[in-house]
Amino acid sequence: MLGVNTERGFTLIEILVALLVFSVVALISARLLSQSIDNQANLQDRGQRLAEIHRAMRVVQRDLLQLSRRKVRNERGDALPALVISNEGVIEFTRVGWRNPLGQPRSEVQRVGYRWQDEALLRGYWLTLDRGYDDEPAYQTLLENVRDVKFFAVDQLNNEHKYWPLDLDGTDAAPQNEELYLTAIVVRLDIAPFGVVERIWRVPRV
Repeated sequence: MLGVNTERGFTLIEILVALLVFSVVALISARLLSQSIDNQANLQDRGQRLAEIHRAMRVVQRDLLQLSRRKVRNERGDALPALVISNEGVIEFTRVGWRNPLGQPRSEVQRVGYRWQDEALLRGYWLTLDRGYDDEPAYQTLLENVRDVKFFAVDQLNNEHKYWPLDLDGTDAAPQNEELYLTAIVVRLDIAPFGVVERIWRVPRV
């Protein structure tokens, strides 16, 4: 007597359901993979951006920590203070330690300046301390995609000033019978995509 074969294959509906499940799983997996790749790319972009900011701040720090008392003269022969801060994202000062590996006949004291222009932080420097009419600073871009830059002078009472020296702004004068002096410089930058970044450095008294 022949046995009865009770085995049977999948029905069409079962196959369609299985294919639907596999399709949903594949779609979810693809989306997760795409999101993971995007997140990794964003992390890499942010890491590169942080490295750019760090490099720029190291240059600013190097200059400020070598602040000098040396005053200079502009193209008209007028004396400029060792440090000047304005309310337009501009700082200019004299620094020591200008490296001279080629032994060129020049000073190792340098006049440098920083400014915010076209959504970028620029660093400029002059080849001579006391300027002639044709002396223009050489500028380099330190950091791009900067929405705003402000420099502040901090006195020994921890007050911030938008201008330095204080007599640049008649409303920002020193209290009577008290001579304020510089103790630190603050820079605040509004940088995409992180927002406001602040750094403060204690500097030599000028």
